[in-house]
Amino acid sequence: MKIGDIQVLPVVDGVGVEVATDILSRPGVDDAWACHTEHLGADGTLELPLGGFCIRTGDRTVLVDAGVGDFDNGKYVGGGMLDSLRAQGIEPGDVTDVVFTHLHFDHVGWATHRGEIVFPHATYRAHRADWERFVSGPDAERDAIDKLAPIEPRMEPFDGDFTVAPGVDARHVPGHTPGSTVYIVSSGGRRALLLGDVAHSVVQLSERDWEVIWDVDPVAASAVRNALADEVADTEDLVAAAHFPGMRFGRVVTGDGPRRFVAL
Repeated sequence: MKIGDIQVLPVVDGVGVEVATDILSRPGVDDAWACHTEHLGADGTLELPLGGFCIRTGDRTVLVDAGVGDFDNGKYVGGGMLDSLRAQGIEPGDVTDVVFTHLHFDHVGWATHRGEIVFPHATYRAHRADWERFVSGPDAERDAIDKLAPIEPRMEPFDGDFTVAPGVDARHVPGHTPGSTVYIVSSGGRRALLLGDVAHSVVQLSERDWEVIWDVDPVAASAVRNALADEVADTEDLVAAAHFPGMRFGRVVTGDGPRRFVAL
């Protein structure tokens, strides 16, 4: 996708599969997916692509999220991100910045591999609230510590909104996790929002009150999601998220009706 002069490349790492009703629905409604079966497999599963987005702007190569990594637990399978980058002519050493939308395992997998930093020349950035929640605080998670502690010398945590690189801005949107962040790409009067896990399915851009089980603060997450969807609705702004089908960009439109996501 070209956003003005900036190139944004989906970078596929793998795929996850979940029973849709187990992870995402309208609270208290058993058959909420009945109106959205086109997004499901025949067995009621929801396929979640895994990966990130690579942004080329000026002399910077910015990777937004690092997939699930060399990983297979029967539900989530990764391993393809480095090959996906190389298919675009990008070697790990070419990446200048790695920024995280948040620090869940399926977004940090290639931060390190077997204890070694994967992108040796990159500066790593995550919101301080997530770094404390997952890595350095009293409730830190052992898997996150093992995965992310090696990058600490190259980590520059941030506390608020800031500019990552020319045309790439970070906006703090807590809810899914304390440090959840969206990255806004803008150039030539055009914008695209990389949503992270503000939404796990395009259905959440239509259904205002659906919740995903992984939101640490469902009320805040819903408010953020609806505010962002309303902000871009019926504009030329694009949105994308790693878990959307095909990692495709699209627009939020209403047509004088409910919001919906239309892929490009």
